[in-house]
Amino acid sequence: MNLDDIHRGITKNKKRKRVGRGIGSGHGKTCGRGHKGQGARAGFSMHPTFEGGQMPLIRRVPKRGFNNKWALVVAAVNVGDLEVAFEDGDDVNLETLKAKSLAKQGFDVLKILGDGELTKKLNITAHRFSKSALEKIEKAGGRITILPGKAPVVRNKMKKSK
Repeated sequence: MNLDDIHRGITKNKKRKRVGRGIGSGHGKTCGRGHKGQGARAGFSMHPTFEGGQMPLIRRVPKRGFNNKWALVVAAVNVGDLEVAFEDGDDVNLETLKAKSLAKQGFDVLKILGDGELTKKLNITAHRFSKSALEKIEKAGGRITILPGKAPVVRNKMKKSK
C-alpha cells in the first residue's frame, strides 16, 4: 500500500449533479427522474417515511403505554448519600449536589428521601422531603429549606373551578 492510495477517490466537497446537459452526460432527457409518474413531475416532494405505499415502519411498530409530557422529572437523593458526601455543617443545595454528582440528570424537582442514617448537621435546601427524611434531618440537628416547585399546568383557563 502506498501513502497516496489512502485518500484516493475521497473528496471533501461533492460536486453538484448537473442535469439536462445532453445524452452524453448521463443525466440528459429525463435527468434521472425516470419516465412519467409522480416523481417525474415538477414540485414533487416525498414524505421522509413514505415507503411506496407499503405500511410505513412508524405505523407498523406497536405503540404501548402512556407518556405524560407534563409530568415533572423528580431527582431523588437519600440522606445516606448526603452522610457520605458532605461534612458536618455543610450547605446542601442544587449546585452542591450537582458538583458532588448526586443529582446530575436534568430534573424539575429535587426530593430528599429517608433511606440510610444521618448523623451530620446539614442545611438542606430542596423542593420536597419525605417524612422519614424530615425526621432524620431534624434528629441530627440540621435545617431544611423548601424551594417553590414548578407551577402546575393549567388545562383550561376558561373553565371555572368549584
